[in-house]
Amino acid sequence: MRFLVRAQIPTEMGNKMVKNPKFLQELENYIHKVKAEASYFFEAGGDRTFAFIVNIESAEMIPYIAEPLFQDIGAKVEFHPVMVFEDLKKAIEHLS
Repeated sequence: MRFLVRAQIPTEMGNKMVKNPKFLQELENYIHKVKAEASYFFEAGGDRTFAFIVNIESAEMIPYIAEPLFQDIGAKVEFHPVMVFEDLKKAIEHLS
């Protein structure tokens, strides 16, 4: 199932993160590790925020995805199931 994983980084941790010369390589490695089909970077509530679209096939993958964000950058992490338009069309068909 496709999920939007949202990681919100507190300012102090974010400041340390971007000063790390290895930060971009570590972030790119994480994106490849979790096989994100899309990645977005923006501000939310005054904090640096990352959003990744990932496929989660089983619940045991949740710590695999979340723990690096918790432990390495002190992020607040949320998981939201999402659909593409084709998924929505199929769901609506089943309602009839």
